[in-house]
Amino acid sequence: MKRLLNLCCAISFALAVGAQVPYVSQVWNPDLGNGMYKNPVINADYSDPDVIAVGNDYYLTASSFESMPGLPILHSTDLVNWEIVGHALREPYNVPGERLGHGNGVWAPCIRFHQGEFYIYWGDPDTGVFMVKTKDPRGEWEKPVCVIPGKGMIDTTPLWDDDGRCYLVNGWANSRAGFASVLTVRELNAEGTKAIGDPVIVFDGNGTENRTCEGPKFYKREGWYWIMCPAGGVPTGFQLAMRSKSPYGPYEVKKVLEQGSTAVNGPHQGGWVHTAQGEDWFMHFQDKRAYGRVVHLQPVTWKDNWPVMGKVPTKGYCGQPVMTFRKPKTAKPSVNVNPQESDEFNTTILGRQWQWEGYYDQKFGMPTPWGYYRLYTHKLKASTPTMPKGKAGVPSLWDAPNLLLQKTPADCFTATAKLCFTSKAEQQYAGIVVMGLDYSALVVRRVGENFVLQRSTCIKADKGAAPTWEDIATLAPTAKDQIDYQPGIHLDIYLRMVINDGKADFFFSSDGRKFKKAGNTFAMKEGKWISAKIGLLAEEPDMKGGRGWLDVDWFRITK
Repeated sequence: MKRLLNLCCAISFALAVGAQVPYVSQVWNPDLGNGMYKNPVINADYSDPDVIAVGNDYYLTASSFESMPGLPILHSTDLVNWEIVGHALREPYNVPGERLGHGNGVWAPCIRFHQGEFYIYWGDPDTGVFMVKTKDPRGEWEKPVCVIPGKGMIDTTPLWDDDGRCYLVNGWANSRAGFASVLTVRELNAEGTKAIGDPVIVFDGNGTENRTCEGPKFYKREGWYWIMCPAGGVPTGFQLAMRSKSPYGPYEVKKVLEQGSTAVNGPHQGGWVHTAQGEDWFMHFQDKRAYGRVVHLQPVTWKDNWPVMGKVPTKGYCGQPVMTFRKPKTAKPSVNVNPQESDEFNTTILGRQWQWEGYYDQKFGMPTPWGYYRLYTHKLKASTPTMPKGKAGVPSLWDAPNLLLQKTPADCFTATAKLCFTSKAEQQYAGIVVMGLDYSALVVRRVGENFVLQRSTCIKADKGAAPTWEDIATLAPTAKDQIDYQPGIHLDIYLRMVINDGKADFFFSSDGRKFKKAGNTFAMKEGKWISAKIGLLAEEPDMKGGRGWLDVDWFRITK
């Protein structure tokens, strides 16, 4: 009887897990529920997106730079409703336990499906062109392969031709190569694992409005080779389409998407996708400064064998972005789902929306089976590799690797965390943070046998500036250890940030109902090539005692 009961419980649990309710955001839902959608379809920082269609499924990846896990994998059945289903990079591909540095690492990846396998290529501007592959995009990906070693190569895309030959197009980073605004094509071996030909310049935007051409994507359609790429600058540019009968050109060029009279500046790099229903769509990003590079979906209409993106003009081939449009046709009705934001921490697997700043060490934190995630305090360094040469630096969060962060999900939202902080030693602190080139945090710090609620704000953190500290309130511990070799004191507290149009206000509460404001309004600032991020921290100055810890019961995103 006991075995039968256990079996029934196991089956019930499996069914419950398999029937999880799709996550729908309270703060941004692009599916209007009437057959229409609104842009951006992903109102979060998925910079340099690329997308493919495999049957009736769509997969998207984006730049992750140094954050880990890296190379997010998103899935959709209609190009509007997206969920995070995995990551292709679980750990850094350079030296384990070492940071690539802010803004370094994975630049502008490209995802492709070839002979039953999924491939992602990207350029690391400091080390070369890399590739990972898998047969299951939701599962484990193979270890990265360095396809072409060297500096300066970015924004890479392979193309497997009809005869089995493989070509690679890429842009160049002036900061590493000493030149930019050109696109090159070279041949790879059939497996796509190494170069077998030298690069050929196929497009030069220098000295023209097409300067800053980058982010090329390579396609073939009806005998024509196509390169889609942005030019003219990230916040101010436009989309180009180029076609040729040879992968090495020469290419005809037309502008096919620009801001025009809309509020969608850029519109910058992305990917073209042809659906199983015979439609064509283009996904691209818009640079929204502190909110990062959010993802838009544009219809594509072919005119004289040129892809006009967005709203079709009465004359010419250059469209403008749409803000609302009918959803793409699908084989069956799609489910409303959005990338996860809130987290109850009720499983022993960290939610896919979370990333660490550089790498993960198990001493940073671990999940538990008790319905909370535990972050351990980490010693901040007084000087870091990213400080200006010769500057001693001060302890700040800028290079703290143990920040647990996620992307901002909308222009206006509230993030509230239910926390319990255990301090084992003087000056340990923990709390919530809005992180960027400038940052601001609301933390509780142990001082003597009490806690002090503090705001810590740092302007120009990336330049080595020192944070300022403001005491808000003194708080008595919720509990004290009576038996332990190093007794700790504990504090239960709710911390909240309210984001409105690039401004952040912080609040605190002892009961989760009545909140008091903590300090002044903070003007959010983007990170290095990324949005400002929000999340959690647990730090200390010296590690002379045992580590403290922050137990996170939940982290909720609401209106």
